[in-house]
Amino acid sequence: MEFIENSEPLLRVLWYIALPISLIFVIQSILTFMGVDHDHDASWDSPMDLFTFRNLINFLLGFSWAGISFYETIENKTLLICVATLVGAGFVYMFFLIISQFIKLEEDNTFNIYDTLNQTATVYLRIPGSRTGKGKVQISVKGSVHEIDAVTEGDTLETGASARVTYVESTGLVVVEKN
Repeated sequence: MEFIENSEPLLRVLWYIALPISLIFVIQSILTFMGVDHDHDASWDSPMDLFTFRNLINFLLGFSWAGISFYETIENKTLLICVATLVGAGFVYMFFLIISQFIKLEEDNTFNIYDTLNQTATVYLRIPGSRTGKGKVQISVKGSVHEIDAVTEGDTLETGASARVTYVESTGLVVVEKN
């Protein structure tokens, strides 16, 4: 750490920011991958969403390491701080982009019987006509095939026939008609 103590004041400040912030960033990353962190809301619903501890860490990480990296290259220290600030803001922006992509991957695949309404199904077990008995249909909802009890108010539907769901009863029974 002697090289930090012998460096110029601005470079020393950048190192004093970069080292602990990098450690905090690594700890945050490990906790995130372990599933401990649940503060990953990338929505911009309120302006305060921008001012979070994670975003502060992201900004300071980009700011400090950009300042250290460009310290010898950019001689004008005001310009160096401006570039480091832009890189820090870029880190925060990249975090929002990455998280918004992860949120797009979230999908609720919970089966809801009402999603079968007006969908085409295949008769799996013969359905007696005029609601005289139950049969079964197979129907694909959100990429998953489900087997559901069914009745019909029309003529008997034989196994393999195509049917359309016209009504869903509260008991989870569907009413179908020949398609």
